[in-house]
Amino acid sequence: MGDQDLEDVAHFLWEAGTLKSARRTGWWLAGVRDPESVAEHAWRTSVIASVIATLEGADAARASHMAVWHDSQETRTGDVNHLGKKYAAPGDPVAVTADQTAGMPEVLRTAIRAVVAEYEAGETPEAICARDADKLECMLQGLEYKAQGYEAAQRWVDNSRARIVTRSGQALADQLLAQSPLDWLHAAMGEHSRSGDAGAR
Repeated sequence: MGDQDLEDVAHFLWEAGTLKSARRTGWWLAGVRDPESVAEHAWRTSVIASVIATLEGADAARASHMAVWHDSQETRTGDVNHLGKKYAAPGDPVAVTADQTAGMPEVLRTAIRAVVAEYEAGETPEAICARDADKLECMLQGLEYKAQGYEAAQRWVDNSRARIVTRSGQALADQLLAQSPLDWLHAAMGEHSRSGDAGAR
């Protein structure tokens, strides 16, 4: 494999970096002035996917890999929130991925296209876990924004929770709903749980 074979791969690595500054636009509707980036969302989604997949007896690495790539097309389409999709459908993720990978070596092109297609089909246990992770991450982010005073984020919390389908994802969602954002810190410091304050959010 020569340098020329990797030119388009290198181009994509620059392209992927734009997701570090691309904002998740739905949070603007909740009043969040500086919402998370697509890259931040994808990172925690990949962690959650590995957790849910492990608990569900699925392949954690595969689920996490799908979660890493699940919004990679947004380098070209931007993040289109649900209101925006009412008026203009975003690009088809499989088609966008085909364009993004067109000049890559075949082994890489084939692998990336396959993982995106599997996620979009949502039929394998790993894809189901990765898609649940996407919803659970959105719910978790909504809870964090609520704790920062963005009460309108409750809509995202409720909608995301309602779309989680795996038993493990639902159980994790219920745990998160019963906690406060800093309960993990109190536990790590050996302090009494503050989750009783969660209802005050």
